Amino acid sequence: MTTRVLTGITTTGIPHLGNYAGAIRPAINASTEPDVDAYFFLADFHALIKCDDPERIARSRLEIAATWLAAGLDTERVTFYRQSDIPEIPELSWLLTCVTSKGLMNRAHAYKAAVDQNLAREAEADDGITMGLFSYPVLMAADILMFNAHRVPVGRDQIQHLEMARDIAQRFNHLYGQGKDLFVLPSVEIAEEVATLPGLDGRKMSKSYDNTIPLFAGGARALQDAVMRIVTDSREPGEAKDPDASHLFTLYRAFGSAEETAVFRQQLLDGMGWGDAKKAFLALLERMLAPMRERYESLIARPDDIEDILLAGARKARQESIPALETLRAAVGLRSLKTSVAPAANKEESAALPKPPRFVSFRDDDGAFRFRLLSGNGDELLLSRVFANPKDIGAVTRRLVAEPDSVSIAFADGAWVVSLDGAALATGSQDVAGFDERLRWELEVLKQA
Repeated sequence: MTTRVLTGITTTGIPHLGNYAGAIRPAINASTEPDVDAYFFLADFHALIKCDDPERIARSRLEIAATWLAAGLDTERVTFYRQSDIPEIPELSWLLTCVTSKGLMNRAHAYKAAVDQNLAREAEADDGITMGLFSYPVLMAADILMFNAHRVPVGRDQIQHLEMARDIAQRFNHLYGQGKDLFVLPSVEIAEEVATLPGLDGRKMSKSYDNTIPLFAGGARALQDAVMRIVTDSREPGEAKDPDASHLFTLYRAFGSAEETAVFRQQLLDGMGWGDAKKAFLALLERMLAPMRERYESLIARPDDIEDILLAGARKARQESIPALETLRAAVGLRSLKTSVAPAANKEESAALPKPPRFVSFRDDDGAFRFRLLSGNGDELLLSRVFANPKDIGAVTRRLVAEPDSVSIAFADGAWVVSLDGAALATGSQDVAGFDERLRWELEVLKQA
């Protein structure tokens, strides 16, 4: 059985060595496991809760995407996208908001901590608290439930949010599932190793403590300067060192092989000087990070390539999110009025599921032949040009389904235009962003029908 694993990536701040060891490396390694369908997304909507600097948001999205790609994330194997490129996520967030109790949100740790801080300084309980912070767990639930993730690796501080996502999913299933589970209940996977690397001063490596070792920022010189500032004890060269009491050794062990670590340990016991020990650690890091740093700098210099990668990931993700949201909209009653369904006599009678898309040929008032493409819920997606012979319509619609690579979809003069072999064939009936991806998905459904 394939297990879908979803990882959200914070898009504020500059990644450091602790982020790599505690989150980036293990997540990338896990994505290569057999039978794992890994989804990685840049949580840029969430970033707006904490940061109101547009330039910092934009720069962080670029730097963090480049970091994960340089570290070895295989976008051919995984689905890598920006949260803000999936319009179905905020729509799902609203559907979930409508079934989530305020009492549940009141119990969220982040909200309670903000209230406690306000009360401690004798301010109003909700002073400065935005709805973004208050309803953050609902958006996180939408991130997870949109793609029905089975596992979500998180640190211990995020366990409550996963439990809330399960609660919200269960309530939605109960209200609208008609005996079926519309959402998979995600399993909490505790990432014990997250953020356990010591910093320069021995405390947990954290930007809050200003004790981080840069991953790529500043290049090799910044890495060297940071390593040489690692705090050690006062034992002189020639004196035996205690590896188990040295956070320099802990750092080395996090990146060295078993054999390298054993040699380094013995060298400390034999009296290696701290200066030489730091140089040995720096050499180990350079062997590992130099190739990644080169890829990172190349990616940062080509932001258009990163944009293309992220948009390709979004297109892949939306092959799941578009039909999923259509099902959810139908479940809550947001169906097209063109497909009216008689009300069920009782709750045991299930609502009609959306039909597959279909082509409909017709003759207009002038006697000309045309066709429409209707979605499963009856929305008109395409209206064709005039055809002199109805047989031509059958040939064209078969090619639209069988030869998707021959189909061109472009937005021009305020409308979506569908062409086949370079000739305009039909116009889209919806002018919304993302209509091209929606249309391609509908054609794929027809192909598989």
